[in-house]
Amino acid sequence: MAVPVIKLNNGYSMPAFGLGTWQAVPGDVEKAVKTAIDLGYRHFDCALVYRNEAEVGSAIRQKIKEGAVKREDLFVVSKEHEEFFPKDENGKALLADYDYVDTWKEMEKCVELGLTKSIGLSNFNSQQIDRVLNAATIKPTVNQVECHAYLNQKKLIEFCKSRDIIVTGYSPLGSATRPWAAANDPVLLDDPKLKEIATRLGKTVAQIALRYLVQSGVAPIPKSANPVRLMENINIFDFQLSDEDMKAIDGLHLRKDTNITLLKLSFNFGKDEELKVASYGEYLEVSQLWFELCELSVQMCDKCDNDL
Repeated sequence: MAVPVIKLNNGYSMPAFGLGTWQAVPGDVEKAVKTAIDLGYRHFDCALVYRNEAEVGSAIRQKIKEGAVKREDLFVVSKEHEEFFPKDENGKALLADYDYVDTWKEMEKCVELGLTKSIGLSNFNSQQIDRVLNAATIKPTVNQVECHAYLNQKKLIEFCKSRDIIVTGYSPLGSATRPWAAANDPVLLDDPKLKEIATRLGKTVAQIALRYLVQSGVAPIPKSANPVRLMENINIFDFQLSDEDMKAIDGLHLRKDTNITLLKLSFNFGKDEELKVASYGEYLEVSQLWFELCELSVQMCDKCDNDL
């Protein structure tokens, strides 16, 4: 079954499901992207800091050359990174001298120059989104945040919907291999409720977790290099979760026994003070904790042909 598309506020469309490439092992990415294209993936999430965009681009070029896909059918996402900022004599980025609203104005120029079709945000909370909107000539089309059954981001999703912004969910399967995970953190794919629903419906636990996000209005971007899992993950558009099952999975959010450790750091950026160490259970919007973790968090979406 073909992946449905979501209409963006600028008139373009984005596939409602994609392939994430964070933590993808170098050397595996190119093969994974080729396989994904053959399986029907048309949305690919990348970032300079992932250090694998060249492999992604190579895979896409080869598949276009083979005639397997057309460039206009692909939605490729990249993200700006702090290394593009001016640096002092020691090579340290002068982040404190710049603000993400200033950066947004520069991203708008990318659209005006025809370098990209759509621009969006990542890890932005409601206050930051409104700051961008108040200064924007071109509205953000998406806000990419961590989103899964243990962190369903209901409040932020509703806010983004009210601003006509689509939410893309990274780490939709809980990212059990995240570097900052604590040894006793629960694993989403081992959750008893998700397992019970999966067994009853004859689906994998991952398919249930991903379908939950789709029905919540989120475009998930799971990462995998395994051909079987790539196929399973995308095959979530031929069934529906019942209202009862959706409510049951909603109940997994912020459980007292789900105290997953976030990357612990304090970070200042521009005019907004970063919040300090926390776990999921302490914040309604996780993006309030780590909106600028390791990247500037401004996405440049749907890169043009010459950027691949």
